[in-house]
Amino acid sequence: MLRPSPLLFTALAAALVICWSSGFVGIRFTTEAATVPQILFGRSVISGLCLTPFLLRGPRVSLRAVLEQGLYAFLGMFLYLGGFALAIGEGVPTGLVALMSDLVPLGIAVLSAPLLRQPLSPRQWTGTAIALAGVLTVSADALALGQAPVLAYALPILGMLAFALSTVVQERRAAIRLTIPQRLCLQCLWAALMFAPFAHTGGGLFPPLTPGYLMGIAWLVVLATYGGWLIYYLLLRLYPPAMVSATVYLSPPVTMLWAWALFG
Repeated sequence: MLRPSPLLFTALAAALVICWSSGFVGIRFTTEAATVPQILFGRSVISGLCLTPFLLRGPRVSLRAVLEQGLYAFLGMFLYLGGFALAIGEGVPTGLVALMSDLVPLGIAVLSAPLLRQPLSPRQWTGTAIALAGVLTVSADALALGQAPVLAYALPILGMLAFALSTVVQERRAAIRLTIPQRLCLQCLWAALMFAPFAHTGGGLFPPLTPGYLMGIAWLVVLATYGGWLIYYLLLRLYPPAMVSATVYLSPPVTMLWAWALFG
């Protein structure tokens, strides 16, 4: 049983940032061979199927637990990932979408006070303001409004708020106790079911299995999903959501390092 400590938080937070920001690499590998819905479906279904043996290792998975994890998958995966992807597909500039995704920690901080009774201290709000200013500063040159439909600009905001709400609600509702692999397995399978219609109508569930696609999906499954989400849920069991989500502010510069190291 892990016990919270500053050293443990630092180690897990560093691993989270590395894995969370690695999603860009997987997407970059796969976009030449697959559409975004196909990528999201492939990542979700393979991640979920590989975790199915863990469903039998831990508490009994009831129908109520399955349905509850479906709600979290809808909020934290389908609306979050799908909202950003659909917004970019509708023409919302990528820089603006990335900025909105970087505001997830702010959304969680705001929701933690009324829903979890974990308000941020003045020092934490100061740190949040500094982090937000940093995100706005580094994103300024990449921001543009573009020519997308007006409603398309609401999609990234909806995705960000849905992910924040999913995180906070999962911490508030601890009545159905599942292991972290059980939770992630069910959520990935639900997400795959939700992404399937969009992948099917956009060219089929799976694209041609090129080396680039297979390598990208493997990267997304192992690093971005297993590394990112498993560590994220582990941190949430040990530390307050606002504290955990604040590490996401470090993802943009680490993503830049990934891009420099692998793609020049």
